[in-house]
Amino acid sequence: MSLLNQTVGDIVKEWTAKNPLKEAYVYPEIGLRRTYEQFDNETDELAKAFIGMGIQRGEHVAIWSDNKPQWLLSQFATGKMGAVLVTVNTNYQAKELEYLLEQSDATTLIMDESFKGTDYIEIIRSICPESLLTDDGVITCAKLPKLKRIILMTNRQEKGIYKWSEFMVHATGITDEELIKRRQTMSPDDVINIQYTSGTTGFPKGVMLTHRNIVNNGKIIGDYMKLTENDRICIPVPFFHCFGCVLGNMAAVTHGSTMVIIEQFDPLKVLNAVQDEKCTALHGVPTMFIAELEHPEFPKYDTSTLRTGIMAGSTCPIEVMKKVITEMGASEITICYGQTESSPVITQTQTDDPIEKRVSTVGKPHPHVEVKIIDPSTGVEMPAGSPGELCTRGYHVMKGYYNDEEATREVIDVDGWLRTGDLAVMDGDGYIDITGRIKDVVIRGGENIYPREVEEFLYTHPDISDVQIVGVPDSKYGEELMAWIIPKHNTTLTEESVREFCKGNISRHKIPKYIHFTDEYPMTASGKIQKFKLRELSMEETLS
Repeated sequence: MSLLNQTVGDIVKEWTAKNPLKEAYVYPEIGLRRTYEQFDNETDELAKAFIGMGIQRGEHVAIWSDNKPQWLLSQFATGKMGAVLVTVNTNYQAKELEYLLEQSDATTLIMDESFKGTDYIEIIRSICPESLLTDDGVITCAKLPKLKRIILMTNRQEKGIYKWSEFMVHATGITDEELIKRRQTMSPDDVINIQYTSGTTGFPKGVMLTHRNIVNNGKIIGDYMKLTENDRICIPVPFFHCFGCVLGNMAAVTHGSTMVIIEQFDPLKVLNAVQDEKCTALHGVPTMFIAELEHPEFPKYDTSTLRTGIMAGSTCPIEVMKKVITEMGASEITICYGQTESSPVITQTQTDDPIEKRVSTVGKPHPHVEVKIIDPSTGVEMPAGSPGELCTRGYHVMKGYYNDEEATREVIDVDGWLRTGDLAVMDGDGYIDITGRIKDVVIRGGENIYPREVEEFLYTHPDISDVQIVGVPDSKYGEELMAWIIPKHNTTLTEESVREFCKGNISRHKIPKYIHFTDEYPMTASGKIQKFKLRELSMEETLS
């Protein structure tokens, strides 16, 4: 199996030519259905609107919403005209959004009105109040000098912001020939996507992924699931993660399959979609599958059409996997492991792997992917059965972190090996087990949280002298955050005041569930904080 040398736009055109009347995507909640021919036409029209608005090849377009149709279309439209889609976490608050838009040099922001009670328009106005001062949609923003335009996904009238219908008018002046000409200037090695992920320092980094990265990763993921044009994949995972836009959308489109899309996860909406749309595949993090299986109405639903799917994002409990296979009927469910920096999948179980391997390992490396386990301190490769840091090399490794060559050099060596920061063991058959994390990351419900980022934010509280964040086990989310805070003298900090300080500034899932005030931390003789002891104390505190 050779690698594809195609752009995202090429893939859409190929499957439209093969099967124009096959359903490309369905939004069951709003009754929206589109064939591949319609999908191709829609994304062409949107690509023309981007060009008509003056967006150049390589320009950065940020997108901030849940799994709306406009998000899906923008992913493939930018892929047809050469802009770089910068994905924004739906949970972001003001400080996080401002950082991302500034660091990414985004010239355009496409956004929804709100998400789960967070008013997106209010947030962007707080960052860029100058948007209220323009009548023609071209803005000048002191905090974000590169930002030129804001586009709303709806037709709500907002001063200084394009409503969707106004934006789409820009397509009318662009011919088919102009779009084709733009597509012909593009290369599979062009960056098409920037996804932000916190590194070991805790500050978000923009992972640059190319057409070659995500087209081939999506294709191989789908091959492992044995996808064909007859499959219908239920995608309730967010598009702003690689899980949604690569394991979901790209895996589907590279096989001519149908995307059945849920805008925001809800177990009943998922079960309805699987039953009514006769889905053959279902994606989700373990907490999603648990919510579906444990819903009191689960027995009422017919999920017998399910065959496969992907469980990923955090450690997959063996009992949950068994229930998905036996009770949901997804007998060929697969496990994926990777990270955004690797497009994202490095290893995957196959549909015919023994059940023991599918529930206890993350499978074997994909084709065209090299993996080695090294001693993290010496770089020496470890033999089978010995733990070490997992490193990987191949087509799937990112182009680098945007505007951060130093951080790129820290994770990708001169020979092209990407250091994942994860501890792993490879058995004699080549199956890999992830045993821990060198990076001090906490995985809460499939979301990676880097303690340093939360610590750095809490350091800005005027009454906090020092803070350390650790993860503690949680039966629902896998892990939760616990903050160990040393208050400044003569202050009256409370748990509630700390949480109030976080609200509106950092994402809800990053706000510590547990807060403990202390006078000192366990330290080494050299003065280093012993976080492992803090974790032990945290477990005693939360379990007592």
